[in-house]
Amino acid sequence: MSTNSRLRKLGTREAGPGRPVYVTGEIGINHNGDLENAFALIDAAADAGCDAVKFQKRTPEVCTPRDQWDIERDTPWGRMTYIDYRHRVEFDEDGYRAIDEYCKKRGIAWFASPWDVESVAFLEKFDVPCYKVASASLTDDELLRAMRATGRTVILSTGMSTPRQIRHAVEVLGSDNILLCHATSTYPAKAGELNLRMINTLQDEYPNVPIGYSGHETGLQTTLAAVALGATFIERHITLDRAMWGSDQAASVEPGGLSRLVRDIRTIEESLGDGVKKVYESELGPMKKLRRVAGVVAETEAAEAQPAAV
Repeated sequence: MSTNSRLRKLGTREAGPGRPVYVTGEIGINHNGDLENAFALIDAAADAGCDAVKFQKRTPEVCTPRDQWDIERDTPWGRMTYIDYRHRVEFDEDGYRAIDEYCKKRGIAWFASPWDVESVAFLEKFDVPCYKVASASLTDDELLRAMRATGRTVILSTGMSTPRQIRHAVEVLGSDNILLCHATSTYPAKAGELNLRMINTLQDEYPNVPIGYSGHETGLQTTLAAVALGATFIERHITLDRAMWGSDQAASVEPGGLSRLVRDIRTIEESLGDGVKKVYESELGPMKKLRRVAGVVAETEAAEAQPAAV
């Protein structure tokens, strides 16, 4: 399997083996419907060195069960019905135009997870680099077909899904323009349930598909371990403050942690190397100083390096 066949185009970037890890800050709905919060989160991601930020786009009347519309709940904006709340945390076209302009200004890409077919049509008004299938939507064939029809790369999260369901989703999407993300869909996820070796399992089962990781845990070390295991795409929820109101805030990374995460990802990918053993020039001095016996292999290599007798 050639490396090129395992690369996926994400706007002006490629993701896959041999390419820098594509790091996405998942804003989701952690902006709480406030554009200033969204801009601040975009700033945090851009300052940290992320490649992109991601939002979630829903058509509330489609994604909210009808029997939940009129249920009232307490929110930071007062008591309101659930359907009104869902509208409150969604940006309209003007909002996304502003987000699009701000991301261009900051030099960072943005895309979204559409939760319904209407949201795919909405996002097609923008030149997003890709789409993301939320784990909850993995079994929605109609939605998957709508994303595939755009011709854009589709990133598929595999949380709360069985191997059979994942295989079916890959069949619906086609394997030539997707990127799979291992995920565990609890917020926050326990370390014992992250099962990071699934990254290798997916690599083996889908050898022509790049594999990434979408993390919902607290802390950074397990996400870094995912990079060491070969994840080519990393996504973590980000927040301005984990104490903010909202269901995803507690499992999110604050700006300082995000900067450390991206820094350490770059260090890890640099340190992994190519797997070919070599003696570095920087080792020659210590070798001359510290190695007291040349050894049989070294002597043999030296002899083999001599010109052949004539």
